[in-house]
Amino acid sequence: RGKSGDLPPRPECAPTWHDKVLMLLPNIELTLLIGQYAQAYYLRGAAKGSLTETVRSWADYGPGWLPLPHPSPRNTFWLKKNLWFEQEVIPHLQQRVAPLLVRP
Repeated sequence: RGKSGDLPPRPECAPTWHDKVLMLLPNIELTLLIGQYAQAYYLRGAAKGSLTETVRSWADYGPGWLPLPHPSPRNTFWLKKNLWFEQEVIPHLQQRVAPLLVRP
């Protein structure tokens, strides 16, 4: 834990484990990129200048990726400041996830 939130993941974690885990999950249809570290790692150069800009541009990342803010009590201010998130992104997330949850 850092001064203003979580510390970044250790640099060896994603390169060591992500590909191994993802190979065991061949039918992924939606990846939730939760927080700035996940967004920076997976979106690379396509991530915007800030978490807010990246999340606000959620539709630019196609049907397979959805950037989201970290679900932390520390983000209450961010959620109040960015009302578009609850009005636009949450309904889209619910619509995308619902059919995936009922598949056999």
